Amino acid sequence: MRFGVIGIVVAAVLAVLAYGSLFIVYPTQQALVLQFGEVKRPITEPGLYFKAPFIQNVVYLDKRILDLDVNSLEAIASDQKRLVVDAFARYRIDNPVLFFQTVNNVQEGSRRLATFVQSAVRAVLADTTFISVVRDSRPQLMERIRRDVEARAEGIGIKVVDVRLRRADLPEANSQAIFRRMQTERQREATEIRAQGEEAARRIRATAERQAIVITAEANQESETIRGDGDSQRGRIFAEAYGRDPEFFAFFRSMQAYGATLADDGTRFVISPDTEFFRFLNDPSGSIMAEPAAPVTPSAPSTPGDAAATPGDAAAAPAAAVPAAAEPAVPAEPTATAAGQ
Repeated sequence: MRFGVIGIVVAAVLAVLAYGSLFIVYPTQQALVLQFGEVKRPITEPGLYFKAPFIQNVVYLDKRILDLDVNSLEAIASDQKRLVVDAFARYRIDNPVLFFQTVNNVQEGSRRLATFVQSAVRAVLADTTFISVVRDSRPQLMERIRRDVEARAEGIGIKVVDVRLRRADLPEANSQAIFRRMQTERQREATEIRAQGEEAARRIRATAERQAIVITAEANQESETIRGDGDSQRGRIFAEAYGRDPEFFAFFRSMQAYGATLADDGTRFVISPDTEFFRFLNDPSGSIMAEPAAPVTPSAPSTPGDAAATPGDAAAAPAAAVPAAAEPAVPAEPTATAAGQ
């Protein structure tokens, strides 16, 4: 029984000693073995390690690449333009002993590194212009900042992987003023372009209207010429037709006059049936039952519709007395007195 109790006590002591002397370093970590605050040995490889119990302790540091976001800062470029710059950095703890001795922990190391970045950004941007920062030489400027920060960070055991400028812009008040000026310039350009377009439109419209007037005038001239030729041919055809058979032509024109005058429109005429106008109704040969009058030589009308004969003419005169090129004398339509509609 006594040996069992002793065994349990020995096992408990060994467990306490093992717990105080064994520690594990993971692949994402590196460790420092300290004895009364003094670094005894650094451990950068993962595995199971021993330390003196009770008098030594272990401090773990991250082995991975760490992020650092730098607060926005204002810098003045060489052309006296104020810039608001946002930067960030990537780093890792390269010398854990030096890092522990100088800054002690990651939080303090990040704060010191942020100070280095801000100082380097201001120093580099002070030697360049605003246009170079925002457009022309930004990659080269970031590389200069990285080298400057890396040289300073070596003193605290940090290896700088990269430094980037996330944003470099004018302050808000300056940006608004620039935006308003740009807007005014664009509006002026738009107004100028719009005015040029209106001028071109008026010029094109005036040219089109002038061409339309010229085309219309030429078309009217051509139509009048064609109409005159048609009237000339019409008169010639009428003259040729009259010369072939004057009696038939007189009969045909009389039938046209009857159709136009005696239309069924309710109009009544008070007229003698023995007038020359009704000579083809009284006798198909065209003779009338009236005293013959002195023969009259009719004048050739300009158009067939203008031919007229007075009721006093004697049987429309002999055909031999009419010129061959003239149209026949057609009895004039009577001047009727409307008895009522």
